Amino acid sequence: MDWILIIIVGGVLGWLASIVMRTDAQQGILLNVIVGILGALLGRFLLAPLIGGGSITDGPLSLGNILVSLLGAIILLAIVNLVRRGRVR
Repeated sequence: MDWILIIIVGGVLGWLASIVMRTDAQQGILLNVIVGILGALLGRFLLAPLIGGGSITDGPLSLGNILVSLLGAIILLAIVNLVRRGRVR
């Protein structure tokens, strides 16, 4: 049951991150889920030790976990844009 929740919340967070980074028209539902989950893992390993909290993959959902995961997804999309286009939008 936890994996279903992670997939749903990861999809929503990937979609929100793609709206912030203006890549929503290029991504589909599957890529939004992947970006959300990978962004949550990135946030868990990079941001959580710096600002505290966890990610959506760490257990019970809280506002702090969701924000860390969203920031991780935004950072992931910024890195992808930097590699793909040579600039961050």
